[in-house]
Amino acid sequence: MDLRNLPACIQDVVLSAQDTDPGPPEPLDYHQLRGRIEAARVTLPPLYREAVLVPFLTILDQLGPQGYAEVLLRDPNREREAGLLLDAAHTILQNGENYLLVATDAFEEVVSDLYDGFLSAEDRRGVEPPDLGVIPPLVKWGNPDFGPYTWPVDVTSAVLDMDAGIVNLPPAHARSGLLAWAALGHEVGGHDILHADVGLPEELSAAVNERLAAEGLPALGNYWSERIDETASDVLGILNMGPAAGIGLIGYFRGLSLAFGGPGKLRNRGPSADPHPADILRGFLAGYTVARLRFDQAAAWSQAILAETEKDLVPAELVLAGTKVSPDDARKSARLVADTIVMHKLTALEGHALGSIQNWRNRDELKVEDMRRLLVTGVGTLSERVTEGVYAAHLVAAAVTAALAAEADVKRIFDRMIRLLKQMHDQNPSWGPLFIRHRGDVTPHYFYPYPSRMT
Repeated sequence: MDLRNLPACIQDVVLSAQDTDPGPPEPLDYHQLRGRIEAARVTLPPLYREAVLVPFLTILDQLGPQGYAEVLLRDPNREREAGLLLDAAHTILQNGENYLLVATDAFEEVVSDLYDGFLSAEDRRGVEPPDLGVIPPLVKWGNPDFGPYTWPVDVTSAVLDMDAGIVNLPPAHARSGLLAWAALGHEVGGHDILHADVGLPEELSAAVNERLAAEGLPALGNYWSERIDETASDVLGILNMGPAAGIGLIGYFRGLSLAFGGPGKLRNRGPSADPHPADILRGFLAGYTVARLRFDQAAAWSQAILAETEKDLVPAELVLAGTKVSPDDARKSARLVADTIVMHKLTALEGHALGSIQNWRNRDELKVEDMRRLLVTGVGTLSERVTEGVYAAHLVAAAVTAALAAEADVKRIFDRMIRLLKQMHDQNPSWGPLFIRHRGDVTPHYFYPYPSRMT
């Protein structure tokens, strides 16, 4: 692996993070909003009309103009019920009104693929369908101060009766900030997956706590388990997108630090109130998770990610929830957490481990290599032959690793990635006229490998 262009990728994140484009204005007028939602009905595929648009219209009708205005007044910072309600509106409106059309479709394709990769019939053999969301989230642009985030399906279902989650990116990421796209594995492959099965986060939390206590690290067991949502989401992102999600996390955090006046390094301190583990722990966790992937270069990639993390380690500042921790204990805890989350067999998943349902293999790396060549050479389109078995996660991973290589043109690679993701989305059957929940569900099972399918 070649990481010599990591500084340029970090600078790309800095420029993107400093872009304050807020996206489209809030739909404050109730009657106008309802009319626009109705007009967007024909632009959504049947799957999302039934799962998202119809329930949202029902909620709007129940609220009426006065109730809608009251919700907005009660949450002026848009961090609770008003934030959710407006984000749900934007997911429908931005898709229906062609806001940032190419980038929006590219964004939706990545989100759909990451969700499909864990929940499709092709990959989930022996595991019951999730208790809640069974279709991919819808996407939107906005809220640059909040960064990437998601409303998982357990929230959208409980409040709005919608059967899909919502994923947000700042609008600047439609134009730049490549490493932020690697973070989508954390949001969709992580948070949205965790919250689709009832009891899954709690079971993982208990397993992590027990494992670290048994290894003589009870305090760190409490620290990690209390942050299981963010912790497991990091791991799931890597299982879904490979080492690009791990190295992308480090570069993205460094870029955000620089953008907001920091030193451009992973933070060693983990405040008690922060639901995320300290950055330095997340770097170690990424490295040890990559070591558990099932491809030949896993060990080499793991060492590269751990080496990058070590560059930012400051032992004197390694304080987690008010307690000083030794670097050795921090590393050991991250290794044990990675092993537990990847390998522990879970009752919520019918006795399967997360790492047995989703993992990164040699065939994934070969697809990434093919996509990386296309991105670097600037091919115009993706032929059906080239894209057979290739998913959006492969393309994002290819873009990240291509941009990290010496003398890479990050902007050009980013623009090509967006264009090719849009092409993939145009071919996605879930966005066609049929009720197809996951692209992976439309997969024939052949009796014999006929030569016409082998060539």
